[in-house]
Amino acid sequence: MSFLQEFKTFAMRGNVVDLAVGVVVGGAFGKITSSLVDNIIMPPLSLLFGKVDFSGLFISLNGEHYATLKAAQDAHAPILAYGAFLNTVVNFLIVVFAIFVVIKQINRMCPPPAPAPDPRLCTYCKTAIADDATRCPHCTSQL
Repeated sequence: MSFLQEFKTFAMRGNVVDLAVGVVVGGAFGKITSSLVDNIIMPPLSLLFGKVDFSGLFISLNGEHYATLKAAQDAHAPILAYGAFLNTVVNFLIVVFAIFVVIKQINRMCPPPAPAPDPRLCTYCKTAIADDATRCPHCTSQL
């Protein structure tokens, strides 16, 4: 089997195609949740708590004082811009919460799946057996 034929077989397998669809749908869902956070959730939070923006927080590692993060960056000073990290963490938590709420609502609208039927048991050894079995694979009893 040639390399291209093997690749085609691999790429057309169901789980690879499912993964590709999941990545595309996940990317689109990420854009939806980002829009939800940026345009729907953050404005009321900013109104309630004041502007939630930590991006200007930093520590200068060379001991000099800079008025703003931009001034420190323009001076090529070594800095730890921990405020940008805090902003990213806050946005992540809000996105995760928004996804949790959306998924919870979707799950409420969809009925739960029917429970799986109890497996058929051998009358002698009580081992689970196939529904169409005529002999128990464990104790070999005639069913």
